[in-house]
This record gives sequence, structure tokens and C-alpha cells, in this order.
Amino acid sequence: MEPKLDSHLKPVTKPATKPRLKSLDALRGFDMFWILGGEALFAALLVWTGWQGWRIADAQMHHSQWHGFTFYDLIFPLFIFLSGVALGLSPKRLDSLPWPERLPLYRHAIKRLFLLLLFGVLYNHGWGTGMPMAADEIRYASVLGRIAFAWFFAALLVWHTDLKTQVIIAIGILIGYAAMQLWLPVPGGVAGEFSISGSINAYVDSQFLPGITYQGRATDPEGILSTLPAIVNALAGVFTGRFIVKSHPKWVGVKGEWAKVGILLIAGLVSLGLGWLMNPYIPVNKDLWTSSFVLVTLGWSLILLAIFYALVDVIKLHRLAFGFVVIGCNAIIIYLASSLVKWEYLATSLFGGVMRALPTDMQPLASACALLLVQWLLLYWMCKRGIFIKV
Repeated sequence: MEPKLDSHLKPVTKPATKPRLKSLDALRGFDMFWILGGEALFAALLVWTGWQGWRIADAQMHHSQWHGFTFYDLIFPLFIFLSGVALGLSPKRLDSLPWPERLPLYRHAIKRLFLLLLFGVLYNHGWGTGMPMAADEIRYASVLGRIAFAWFFAALLVWHTDLKTQVIIAIGILIGYAAMQLWLPVPGGVAGEFSISGSINAYVDSQFLPGITYQGRATDPEGILSTLPAIVNALAGVFTGRFIVKSHPKWVGVKGEWAKVGILLIAGLVSLGLGWLMNPYIPVNKDLWTSSFVLVTLGWSLILLAIFYALVDVIKLHRLAFGFVVIGCNAIIIYLASSLVKWEYLATSLFGGVMRALPTDMQPLASACALLLVQWLLLYWMCKRGIFIKV
């Protein structure tokens, strides 16, 4: 998310001094929509209509079992990419500023890092056994933790290096990470292993990751080594943000804003193609966050941003995007609440009578819609009052 020096988990009620990129909030909200309960819609529609096309759509609402890619695999890296876009919209070089001017930003970045790490543990339901806590029973790795590290290191690079250096570092991380997975031998194993227990990621997690792993797996999907390439997702977002805020002349006979849309689409297609070309050698794999996975997710991220930018910021279809914008303005807090709050109980308490009155085959769809509605109404109430909780 965008760094805000006055926002230490306190509601920010002052209007922004500069207009936000509405497509950024809309796409962030679209991304979060599926986590908040949107993923259940297709299965519910299948029950109601019996149309088998919904089964295909529902299959995209689950993570790949190991190698491969589904739409649901995109949600996490897209969020990291969008945090980088926000950073790139107003990049700041701090290394030439006096220390007193830099210090507040450094403090905010460190505070944000540790708050997201803490929230990640809470999202994972803390340490599971209650107080007094057992340090070795905590799952420290988390989605929010990876977002924190990716944004933090991307911010440090933006603040202290030029664009050329950032591009070289991003390419270097992709190539270096691929080389490690392909050619660096694992003690007691072999190089180039991409299995859940034989990969270099599994070895590093087993040796250095404190606490427990996700479901006791050998490789944690948010483990240590796979956090490194996630920085590239954030840096690519930074490059995209910088590109969007620049004024662009005509490109192939097309005027500025539409030229941006076209370039974003082409860049997305090229990234997608490169990712799948790598797949036979370095499988597209979310848990290992392979370099091919980075390229595939960057491709889809660019394509989606191009579509949302065209609809929201070029054509100005703000009403169409409003529902997603409401979610995107408080994305982190509603994500955390999706784990800590029993929204199903609230939805049943408010709409249970209506749902039970419907035919049996319509009840799953009504339940999914009610779950989304109670969360959206809370976010709408916050948005109408200018309450934007930032970390």
C-alpha cells in the first residue's frame, strides 16, 4: 500500500491532497473480492443451475496442487504487484536528503514491516495453543509477511537507487533464483529438484525457518527462499507505476492514455509468453514461487491493470468500478478480518430467514451473496465516512 506517515493503524479522515489512481483501488478490490467469499459463487451457481460451465470456473477458484496455474494463484502476487504500483506512482529518492527528513520514512517502513509480520501471525490464528505461547508452535511465515518483505525491500531500492539499478537487480534476482533452483545442489539431495520435499526451498525452510510450516509441509508456500523472487513482483509494480504517471506522446498513431493501455497489454502478453516458455525447464509453481511463476503472474497483473486502467481512468466508468473501489480502499484490514471475524455468523443472523425461505438449490448462492454483502456494507460505511485504515 502507499506509505502514509500519519497512518499508524488510525483512521485517516483527511481528504487526499492528490487524486488517487482509481483503477488501482478498483483492481485491488477486485483482487480481494475473491478472498472475501467471491470464490464460492461459481460452485453455488453450479448447484442452482446445473450448468457445467460453472464447474470450469469453480476449478479456477482453487490453488494448483503443485505445478500449474489457476486464477486463484494470481491473487497473492497481484496484490504484491499493486503495492509496488502505488510505490511507483510517486517514487522518492531519499539518499540525498538530510537525515532528519529521511528518518520518518524509515521509521514508517520498519513499523509497517513489523506490523504486517504480526498481523500475518494473527491471520494464521496466532500460535494455536493460546497463552502462554510456545514459540516453536507459531507459524511465522504468512501472506502478509511476504507482502511486507516484498514492499520493504522494493521501497529501499526506490529510495536509494536509480531506475536502471532497480531493473538490473530485478533481472538479477530472477536469473539468480532460477540458477539456484536448477543447479545449486541440496545437501543430501540433487540439484534441479522441484518436488515438495526435495527442492532447495524445502532445505532452506527446514534449516532456517523458525516455528512450524503450513500444514506441516516440507516447503512452506511463504517460506524464506521463495520470498526473494516476490520482490520482483513488487519492483515490476514500481516500474509500471512510474510508467503510468508519465505523459506519453502518440504511439503507433494512438494518443497518450490509450497508448499506455496498449503497451501494458503487450508487456503483459510478452511476460506471459516468457513464463510459459520457461515452464518445461522451471515449472510454473506458486509454492516455490519460481521465476516462471513470477513472469506468468506479472503478465496477468499487467493485463488486468491495463483493462482496469482503460475502463476506470480512461473511459471513466467509475460507477462500474465503485463496488470494487470500496473494497480496495481498506484491503489490508478486511483481509485480516476475513480470518478473525465470523462473517458467516453475521450473514446468517441478518439474512438467515431470507435464505431459508428460498428453494434448497438457491441457498448456497444466497449464502455466498450474504457473506459478501455484510463485509461490503461495513467497508462502504467506512468509505463514506472517509475512514481508510492503512498500515
